[in-house]
Amino acid sequence: MRRRHEIEDQDWERIQNLLPPENTGEGRPSKPNRMMLNGMLWKVKTGAPWRDLPEHFGPWKTVYSRFRLWSQDDLFQNMFESLIGDADLQDVSLDSTSCKVHQHAAGAKKGLKTPKPSKKLGFPAAVATPKSTL
Repeated sequence: MRRRHEIEDQDWERIQNLLPPENTGEGRPSKPNRMMLNGMLWKVKTGAPWRDLPEHFGPWKTVYSRFRLWSQDDLFQNMFESLIGDADLQDVSLDSTSCKVHQHAAGAKKGLKTPKPSKKLGFPAAVATPKSTL
């Protein structure tokens, strides 16, 4: 049974050739790329620290080291470009709860000042200027 965080077989078939070979014949045999990728997917989907990676993905340091190597070599970019070609984006939507914006990016201009009451209108300054703010 496939877990939710594991890559599907059809997607794995499309990207497995983009990854470096698992065993180069030097040193100890490496962990399978698919197991490492599934560990990375688990980490990204849960947001948990690397040290909390479940044991069935192998040692967390191994998964993290492979993640860093693949990131530096732009392998993830190549994988995403390979998989996005057939993406069905019909049902994709963004919810405002997932788009957090800093308060200063909300569109207000810096230093916006309120106009001072004009004596030409005939209002005394005490009437035109509120004594308290909401």
